[in-house]
Amino acid sequence: METLKKQTIGSLLKTAADRFPHHEAVVYSELDLRYSYQKLYEETGKIAKGLMALGIKKGEHVAIWASNIPEWILLQFATARIGAVLVTVNTSYQARELEYLLDHSDSTTLFLMDGYKGTSYIDMIQSIVKDPKNLPKLERLVYLGRGDTPEKMISFADIAKKGNLISDDALFERERSLSHEDVINMQYTSGTTGFPKGVMLTHNNIVNNAAIVAARMGLGSEDRLCIPVPLFHCFGCVLSTLACVSVGAAMLPIIEFKPERVLQTVETERCTGLQGVPTMFIAELSHPDFADYDLSSLRTGIMAGSPCPKEVMKKVMKQMNLTDITIAYGQTESSPVITQTTITDAIERRVETVGKVHPHVEIKIVDPETGETLGPDEQGELCTRGYLVMKGYYKMEEATKKAIDEDGWLHTGDLAEIDEDGYVRITGRLKDMIVRGGENIYPREIEEFLYEHEDIVDVQIVGVPDEKYGEKTAAFIKCKPGKTLMLEDVRAFCKGQLSYYKIPEYVFHLDEYPLTASGKVQKYILRDWAKEALHAVK
Repeated sequence: METLKKQTIGSLLKTAADRFPHHEAVVYSELDLRYSYQKLYEETGKIAKGLMALGIKKGEHVAIWASNIPEWILLQFATARIGAVLVTVNTSYQARELEYLLDHSDSTTLFLMDGYKGTSYIDMIQSIVKDPKNLPKLERLVYLGRGDTPEKMISFADIAKKGNLISDDALFERERSLSHEDVINMQYTSGTTGFPKGVMLTHNNIVNNAAIVAARMGLGSEDRLCIPVPLFHCFGCVLSTLACVSVGAAMLPIIEFKPERVLQTVETERCTGLQGVPTMFIAELSHPDFADYDLSSLRTGIMAGSPCPKEVMKKVMKQMNLTDITIAYGQTESSPVITQTTITDAIERRVETVGKVHPHVEIKIVDPETGETLGPDEQGELCTRGYLVMKGYYKMEEATKKAIDEDGWLHTGDLAEIDEDGYVRITGRLKDMIVRGGENIYPREIEEFLYEHEDIVDVQIVGVPDEKYGEKTAAFIKCKPGKTLMLEDVRAFCKGQLSYYKIPEYVFHLDEYPLTASGKVQKYILRDWAKEALHAVK
């Protein structure tokens, strides 16, 4: 077991540039942009000095609101090199969410692109700052677009020029003042319930998690990793970009997820690795031209972000050539990965479990009611402890104390079991659990079973209120083109296979699920839809 690194993100990049100066570091084939590791180090140095010229200090909070554009990666490393805390903004945010995040995070700077999926970021921020009382700590807006710079904004292109005012020695001095224990990244949880919380992560948290993830997936300096997952999420900026830098591999980000763009990039750039949440892999496999693409270069990758259906995993391994793909499990609060399968694990382990605990990390399963530690194959809440646990939630002491107990254990809110061999199975979420007439129902179990139906592409199970039983089970099903399943079809498929109380009592059809920008299905929205639909027919 390798010892933990005591490195900052800037130091990690410097190591890669020294070891692999001519290796490709960042490739955007759609923009014809290619940086070697030496070039990436030099470019981030220029921008880091530019940020210092703007007056950005160590520990200052700066936010970035953009899709996977090249500037995102440049800023990830440039801000880290001067010790500024990068606050990542969900690309799907609307005005109220953006204002909350910028205000709560005390961000002094916002880097933003023109807009995303029909939403104008420029219009939105300008409407918010029109009132001087809003966002009193926000000092500057930096425009990441290519056209004319909007009024009262700084052009990103000018930042590197401003860097000429700062000496290399001043940058090196700043870098030397940083500690690997400093908070460097702040990510706001999806906020599916209540207000989003700012998760404070240190260099130590994410540099080490990235390195261990890379080792588990067998990533090396000759690998080329396609990154369609959003960079504002840990999956993008830890498991992908930092994992690549930790071994000198090439990063190939996809600016905006489109299945054909991913397939084209893998083929033309001969990618050896591919990241994705299950919904992304499902979209790629379902693309009408899927069979026309040459994916023979693929070998490894990670499927994570939400539960990975067995049938999807098997197709990804067989039809996409991802023989070494791993499953990773964790959450933002744990930097993010706690457990992961390995490339040598049997297929059954990779489809039925989320692997074993990472090195340097402890886990235990506890009874959610009593806190008592449970034995093998007993279901309870998964807790973790070690270098990976966040510093805490920004300005939320009570929430931090609730999440991390006095002994340093992070309580994940996920239900799990650990078998005799140390493999972990995630069985559900405490808050996703459906209670029907006193029977506990875990949606994951029903979803896994329904995935085996030949006409079902995707399925999500939620509980809906019921006067008699407290809750009943509803299935939201996405069928193959031209196929439809009625409630009686689903119930017939389940009969004799699942306990009667687990069998869905309502079936709804949809083409797309409501997703967070990181690809997680927003089950609370599905619950609301089901409640509305059932209320309408009463």
